[in-house]
Amino acid sequence: MRHLAEETGLDPARLDRDYNAKATVSPETFAAEMKRYRQASVEPRVHWGQHFDVVYDEESGQRIDIFGPSSSGGLNPVFIFIHGGYWRALSKEDSAMMAGMLAREGIATVVVDYRLAPEVSLAEITREVRSALAFVWRHGRDYGLDPNRITVGGSSAGGHLAGALLSEGWQGKFGLPKDVVKFAMPVSGLFELAPVAETFPQGWLNLSPIDVDQLSPIRSIPVGGCPITVAWSDHEADGFKRQSRAYADCWAVAGGRVKAIEVANRNHYNILMDWCSPETEMSQALLAGIRNIG
Repeated sequence: MRHLAEETGLDPARLDRDYNAKATVSPETFAAEMKRYRQASVEPRVHWGQHFDVVYDEESGQRIDIFGPSSSGGLNPVFIFIHGGYWRALSKEDSAMMAGMLAREGIATVVVDYRLAPEVSLAEITREVRSALAFVWRHGRDYGLDPNRITVGGSSAGGHLAGALLSEGWQGKFGLPKDVVKFAMPVSGLFELAPVAETFPQGWLNLSPIDVDQLSPIRSIPVGGCPITVAWSDHEADGFKRQSRAYADCWAVAGGRVKAIEVANRNHYNILMDWCSPETEMSQALLAGIRNIG
């Protein structure tokens, strides 16, 4: 954790470069990848969509989409996915690319919307995502979801928010058991916010020192937490690589089981598309984590 926090002493231009995922691909590639996100989310909506726009948080009015196989045979394990976009872009409409693959394997998917910065603070975004998890745990049975087999994941900013769901100390406020999450797979996440607060995203995040301390998942890793797989691409910006490696290391030091994978020949964006096919390293890691619950 310390070496990530100490990145605030690096040259500002280097920090901006190290945390600029968009700069790792051409503008044309970025636009194409965003289009693929939306296109790959259409098939699951048509064939595997079970419930759309379910309000999970009355305070914010935010919603989830639920995908998966029929629950007629019982409750299904569920993967809660949180989209990225540096906390200021994208939505659940762009983020169901894995739902078809998981449904074919007997696993439900919940894709979460949350309000974006700078409309709301990162503290509020975190509260909303935690509220989504609480909704699934409390009401999941009504939608064929097994509250005892909840897994979570997210990409980029969503990886940070997945880490926020794993952090200790907040579950009691939401009436949740400490072990509500049984497995997690954050992808290309940001887990220490100190360097982020010194880079260009601070322009829309406006993080205070208290925010950095309270909202950095690497500072609140539980002892003996659930198994996790931390993934990133080999073409990530350097800051994202350092963050994922450090989080995996700290999770292991705290006594949790962790697998770390660097996915070859992928970038910050198309790594998620590997979840469309069950044969990829990304999908095999996700499926193994979900199937090994209990």
